[in-house]
Amino acid sequence: MNTFILKIFRGTPGNQYWEEFILEKQPGLNVIACLMEIQKNPVNREKKRVAPVVWEQGCLEEVCGSCSMLINGFPRQACTALIENLLKATNGNEITLAPFSKFPLVRDLIVDRSIMFDNLKKAHAWVDVDGPFDLGPGPKISPEKQEVMYSISKCMTCGCCVEACPQSYQGSKFVGPFIFAQVRFFNDNPTGKMKQDVRLNAMMEEGGVTGCGKAQNCQKVCPKEVPLVESIAALGRDVSVQAVKNLFSLPDRD
Repeated sequence: MNTFILKIFRGTPGNQYWEEFILEKQPGLNVIACLMEIQKNPVNREKKRVAPVVWEQGCLEEVCGSCSMLINGFPRQACTALIENLLKATNGNEITLAPFSKFPLVRDLIVDRSIMFDNLKKAHAWVDVDGPFDLGPGPKISPEKQEVMYSISKCMTCGCCVEACPQSYQGSKFVGPFIFAQVRFFNDNPTGKMKQDVRLNAMMEEGGVTGCGKAQNCQKVCPKEVPLVESIAALGRDVSVQAVKNLFSLPDRD
């Protein structure tokens, strides 16, 4: 067959439904290209003209993380999801698309991932500077630590790890697996380390590292292979050390 069915779970909060579209197979076709084709001619399988499907996209090279969605039930990026591979994996002629379920739905395949960026603020995920003037070269970082930091820096806040995590759901205070890797990243930075206690204390609060159930789903679905499980383990150790420091710290005297 030269055609396949793209089945999309679309709609608005409280009014979601499945809708099918028939598309032609083409070499190198990906999910984004299919959605763009539907946008040009939004006619469903029943030959009815419908509203175009809406989704998010940006870089189209798996860097921005905006085109995250459930593809055949698996959280991933639509820009790198090739139709040929998806059909081979299921040995069928149908591909399903659905929005992430752990975030508030906006419409069709678009969800609101604002909570991820709010949690980055909670984790103090930045390096403080004294001002805009030139501070000169920074402290040296060992190649081993650079390698770890680089692997973590590939995180694009796509939400795949949050979608796959059993502890993450709408209304949960759990900050999400990606946060723990980011805390490790900024604490490993020689300048960022000055705020290490702020980040670690934030991770001791409700929804922090103790809320992780160790399912390791996050590692399996991360499109950039960020060492999430390793980072969670490292952060757990750092939090324990910080807790002891807090216990024996003396109050400031006037």
